[in-house]
This record gives sequence, C-alpha cells and structure tokens, in this order.
Amino acid sequence: MSFTEKFTKSLGLQSDTIIRRNAAVPVLYEDGLKEKGTVISSSGALMAYSGDKTGRSPKDKRIVDEETSTDNVWWGPVNKKVSERTWNISKSRAVDYLRTREKLFVVDAYAGWDPKYRLKVRIVCARAYHALFMRNMLIRPTEEELKDFEPDFVVYNAGQFPANSYTDGMTSSTSVEINFKTMEMVILGTEYAGEMKKGIFTVMFYLMPIKYDVLTLHSSANQGIKNKDVTLFFGLSGTGKTTLSADPHRLLIGDDEHCWSNDGVFNIEGGCYAKCLGLSGEKEPEIFDAIRFGSILENVVYDSESRVVDYENDVITQNTRCAYPIEFIPGAKIPCLAPEHPKNIVLLTCDARGCLPPISKLTNEQVMYHFISGYTSKMAGTEQGVTEPEATFSSCFGQPFLALHPMKYAKMLSEKMKEHKTNAWLLNTGWVGASISKGGKRCPLKHTRAILDAIHDGSLANAEYETYPVFGLQVPKSCGAVPKELLNPSKFTANSSDYVSELNSLAGLFNENFKIYSAGCTPEVIAAGPKVASVDSPSLPAKIAPKFFNLL
Repeated sequence: MSFTEKFTKSLGLQSDTIIRRNAAVPVLYEDGLKEKGTVISSSGALMAYSGDKTGRSPKDKRIVDEETSTDNVWWGPVNKKVSERTWNISKSRAVDYLRTREKLFVVDAYAGWDPKYRLKVRIVCARAYHALFMRNMLIRPTEEELKDFEPDFVVYNAGQFPANSYTDGMTSSTSVEINFKTMEMVILGTEYAGEMKKGIFTVMFYLMPIKYDVLTLHSSANQGIKNKDVTLFFGLSGTGKTTLSADPHRLLIGDDEHCWSNDGVFNIEGGCYAKCLGLSGEKEPEIFDAIRFGSILENVVYDSESRVVDYENDVITQNTRCAYPIEFIPGAKIPCLAPEHPKNIVLLTCDARGCLPPISKLTNEQVMYHFISGYTSKMAGTEQGVTEPEATFSSCFGQPFLALHPMKYAKMLSEKMKEHKTNAWLLNTGWVGASISKGGKRCPLKHTRAILDAIHDGSLANAEYETYPVFGLQVPKSCGAVPKELLNPSKFTANSSDYVSELNSLAGLFNENFKIYSAGCTPEVIAAGPKVASVDSPSLPAKIAPKFFNLL
C-alpha cells in the first residue's frame, strides 16, 4: 500500500483528496500563491500572512493531563492542564476540518541533527505556507530515509478553524494542545506558523531530559573555524540570538534551539527563524541574503508594484519574520552538530531599563542565578498584545517552552559547565545607562560584536575587572575598541539618584521573582543575586558625564 493510500485511510479522507507529501519548493510556491494575500517578493521569497494572530498565544498552550506524564510536567501558568476528554474533542475538531480540505500537505522530517537522539516528526496542515515553513525549520530526510519513515510525533495544524471555546478548559477560540501519551499536537484558531516550531520545542524539552538525560536549551550556537570552540547564546526572542550567532568568522550550528548531550552540541532544527523588523543588508548581510527563493517571509509589508519589502514598516506587526533553511547561511555547519563541548556560554538580555552593563563575567553561582531568573525586556510583537517593551523573567530563557520544572534544566546546566570548565557571560544587547523611557539608547551592534570577538579570542577572560554596584557583577575595565565609558555605565550616568533608584527597583524584581525557585537552590546561588544599595553609597555615580550618550 502506498503512503497516500495508508495516510488517506488513517485519517478517514476522501479518496480524491490531494496529498502533497514533502513537496518540492516550486510546488509549494505554486500552491501557496493560490492562498489569499500570498505573493513572491522581489528577492524570490514567498510572502504570506498568518491572519489575526501574528505572534504566539502562550495563554492558550495546554498539555493533556494523563498518567504517563502528569508527575513530570511542570504544571502552572505555562503548562495548563487539559483533560483527555477535551483533547479528544479538540483532535476530532481538527481532523474533521482537515477532512474537508481538497488538498492536504504532509511534512515528514526530523527534529535533532544527532541520529542518536533525533525525533521523527509529521506535520499535517492545509496551507502550503505552513508546509514550506516546517520544511525549512525541520531537518529534511533523504529519499531513502522517507521510504520507511514512521513518525514518533504528529502535529495536526487546523489553525484556520477555531477551537470550541465552550469546551472545558478553553478560554478562547485558540488552542495549542500537546499529548505526551499519544505523542500528538493539535493547533486550532491560530495560523501563526511559529506555534508549530515552538510546539516541537516543548516536546524536545520534555523528551530529551526524561528519555536520554540530554539538556534542551533555548539557545543559538556557533563554532570557531580554527579553534573549534563552541559558544552557546541563551536568550528570548528579540535579544539577538539569531543576529549574533550569524557571524561571518564562525560556523553557524543553529540560531534558536539546541541540545547538549554527553557527545557535544546539536541543533534541533534544520532552519532559522529571524526577526525582520529593521533588517538591512548592511547590518545583517547573512540574514538579508538568505531571504531568497525557498524562504518564507511572514507578515511583512511590501511595495505593490516592485514587491520590494519594507523592513522598517510594522503596520501589520513588529514581529515580522523570515524562515529559511540553515544552508542559506554561507557559514552554516552541516551537519549542524559539534562533538566539542561549549567553551563559552553567553546569557543574552535586552534590558530596556538601562541598568545592566553591556558585558559581565559570571561566576558559576551567578550564571545559575541568572539562568534560573532569565531576565529580559519582552520586546514588542513577539507575543499577542505586547506593543511596548516590558520587564519580564523567563526561567532558563525559555519559560514558555519548558515542560519540566526549571530546576531540572538548571541543575543539568551547572553539572555540564563544571565538567567541561565552561566560561559564562551576561551580555546586555539592550539599553545602557538610562531606560528607553528616559531617552536612553541601545548599545550599538558594532560594540556588541566587538565584545563577542574579545570573548572568542580569549582576551576578555584575561582582562582586568571591577565590581558593578547592586548586582555584584564583574565588568571589564577595557575591551578592545569598545569605549571604556560604556563598559561600566554606573560611573557615567547623568543622574545618580535616578540611576540608583532604577538599579534598586530592578534588584527588587529579581529578588521577588527568585523566591519561587530558592527552595531548590544552594545558599551560594541565592547569594549570587543583587543586593539593594543606599543612594549615598560611595561606589555609585555622583556626577554627569555629558558625552556618555554620544558614545551610543
């Protein structure tokens, strides 16, 4: 029996339903162009729209409460319980909708580049745009591998059709549900393609530690061409994982999702999902040039005559995106894995308050504290309803995707860092010296890249350091061509009392947030957090440095 016959029978489809399994890119273009609003950009990328939802819907993420996983799952605001009865209703609703389509798309692919740990994933969807998106984001099997491909996990994407909001456990017409017992996922009421990608990520956050004792991480990764040194970049969307890992002087392992096993590091995905707002060939040439035939541009604005994309236009959303195969990046390391263990890990934060220094060297206790805290400023457009930057704490820099308690991942990270003598850094890609609301400016990308160069060539590890107030961070006194004034903004802030007040305010938020994790932490890790300081402390700034913000 052919694949089409078996699939048609298993899903109860009409015999004349057209099944596109792992369709070629030109075929997906042809089908995609029949969808409303889908066109080709001047650079050759397919431009599509996700409808009303232009970001993830984390409040609608649910996990089925069943006996095989209930004792492992971290239940709470991130992972909401849904009954097996509700799951059955949602799955039936999704499958019934898919049965009404004249054409369905099936993508069979892998999550995870290491054959020892990879997950066989099947995506079933009704939009060509979604099929091309996941074709780019997962790892594409060979024709030989497809012959005997039987999925470990299946995603039923019926996002064009709403969930039943009257069903127990539902709060809206959107629902993203994962069932670890049946190894399936259902999407209803949202056409945002990122829900598929992040759903698989949650599955890997559950399966890898439970089944293989492998650490799953929300991080990008690259490797030195000459020294083979691996760097992991942790951070939420908007902090720079994709931008900073696409380094022309290093090989890209991946931009968003990785696993750290006893054998080294491997990418979960076969592609990259880059934010496009403000994108230019001058600032980010590798990403800009990757937007070509085979890529998907999502929710962008373009000129109706020339089809040239306006990357500065956010009238639809600030969360404009592009998904492209990782091999579109010239420096991609194929296969996307490294037998070497990380030499450096970089915790990225985009601090809109302007409190944190551009770079700090962390002790093991500090990296544990900041990894568990996962502070950043949630940037506009990444989620539904977020229009202005706001302070947020996201444990392990990926709380929306965690399936297990954060301490499980934090302990695994600590053990691996100690075993492999990994250096750790806190890198602020956000505002320096003053908050965005008080006229502060974001640290220029050129300075951030210079700091990373100093990390990778080893010079920053050997620099002279001084202590940053309140947070107790070690900041370098010099770092190549980076202005010294930027490295320790506490010395050059324009208003001492305002600055100290902001530092203390953020310290209070850190301490309050950490209370929910402190029971599982050692006294040394708890002590690595910030300490509130008095305004008249001699270590704090007392005068204006007029030229400080000109450096930005």
